[in-house]
Amino acid sequence: SFPTITNLSSEEQQVRVTVLFHWASKMTESRFSILRALLLVAACVVAHGFAPQPALQRFTTEEVIRSGMAITSMNEGARYRGALCMAAFDDDEDEEDDDDFADGPLSDGVDSVSWLPTVVGAKDIEDPKITKEGAEFLPLFPLGGIVYTPNSEHVLNIFEPRYRQMYTDILMNGSKRFVVSMSHPTESGRFAQMGVLFELEELKEVSEQTEDQIKYICNHKVTGRVKLHHILNPSAWESRETYLRVEGTIFDDSGKDEDEDDDSPQDEYSSLASAAQGGITGRLEKSIQESFSDLVDIQHDLEEDVRFTKPSVATLAVKDGPGKDGLWQSIKLWQTFADQRLMAQQNELQQEFQERLQAFLKKERGLNEEELPSAIGFEELSDELQAEVKELQKRMAIELQPLVLESSLTMQKILEASDHTERLKLLKHFIETETKRLSTKRALKGMFSSTGSDSSDAEKLLFPPEERVEEVANRKTTQQVHEEEQEQQSSSIFIDEEDAFQ
Repeated sequence: SFPTITNLSSEEQQVRVTVLFHWASKMTESRFSILRALLLVAACVVAHGFAPQPALQRFTTEEVIRSGMAITSMNEGARYRGALCMAAFDDDEDEEDDDDFADGPLSDGVDSVSWLPTVVGAKDIEDPKITKEGAEFLPLFPLGGIVYTPNSEHVLNIFEPRYRQMYTDILMNGSKRFVVSMSHPTESGRFAQMGVLFELEELKEVSEQTEDQIKYICNHKVTGRVKLHHILNPSAWESRETYLRVEGTIFDDSGKDEDEDDDSPQDEYSSLASAAQGGITGRLEKSIQESFSDLVDIQHDLEEDVRFTKPSVATLAVKDGPGKDGLWQSIKLWQTFADQRLMAQQNELQQEFQERLQAFLKKERGLNEEELPSAIGFEELSDELQAEVKELQKRMAIELQPLVLESSLTMQKILEASDHTERLKLLKHFIETETKRLSTKRALKGMFSSTGSDSSDAEKLLFPPEERVEEVANRKTTQQVHEEEQEQQSSSIFIDEEDAFQ
């Protein structure tokens, strides 16, 4: 079918798709599973009218089926890169956006974002001086793989001696601020070049109440981003004698700098340029709202467990600035959505084991539902259940780790964006990628229902367990079901904002 796809009429496409699915429905024996999968791939290719372009030839059949985020099979060393390879199958009307992200903004995996050189083995800078105009020296507090966004608030518990000293220093010098940067997922001592600025708002000393296990409980607000130029004392990373310090340039996202700029006069040319840019930005803002609306519609059509509510479409924040209508609010909302989807996937993986564990406790120990313990030691399990725990841990690492990394790199890429327009384009791309994934899922669901097969069976057939990281959980834990019965709701989720999720 491939050579003549682009010349087929809609009726001819429908006939070919029907024939391909008829053949696929006959391949019920396990020995025909590969052939059946290939027939389904061919049907989807014909149905969507994909032409055999050179860029398409480098994707596997599983990636063609997804036509969204492509997850490739590869060795462990390349897993991070492959798990985030974005396929670019956009419509003609999105050609302008395709030019910006021809291979997807995360097509290079971990290397899609900028990293500082490793501090391991690096030498300290003696008598450091500012090398970049507008830069300054700041403390650095790496916080693992977490990415924070501007205009959000966070609480940290401080217990390490070096960070106790850091808080003492920023209180004594009155700055009350430091940089937080994402750590590299595989290389120790490497940090993202773009971090965020934490400003201390409240500090409570709790050493007496915690027997000095925790020194401070601190409330912070993220007021901007910081581009890190270099680390001044890299040896501190391994010695742990003190905290790291960096030279960095601050980009304020709190609105304070904008208030000062509003007072300065603009010449005629600057005003015209601002107006022209405003027109482009306005169209992008409207476009992202339309894309978000399409996503919400398909989420509700598929009855996704983790989905945005219908009212959230009208209140989507897309403006530039730190206010409630600012784009950073929607970026934070998208991050929460990704986190909740990850939790749903984790709950699905754990459900079957939890049910077996409860059956083991009831049968072997004679416990009833009310007597089941909230926790149990690994050594107390049977040999069979211990083996299942180990297998579950391996499976969760394989299936969930790419999702965690995808979420972190998505936020980090947005953090690196140079301006509001680029942030709009990136968020629009990620929204549309999710929409395409769900569109393919809906198409497969309809295809298999027409042949009498279950859609979940289709996904299991097409996507091996180690690669099915895109599948959103359709089952709930016992605890979730119990909570739903109490609250009389169809879905249960930890929400970040009112009316944001269902």
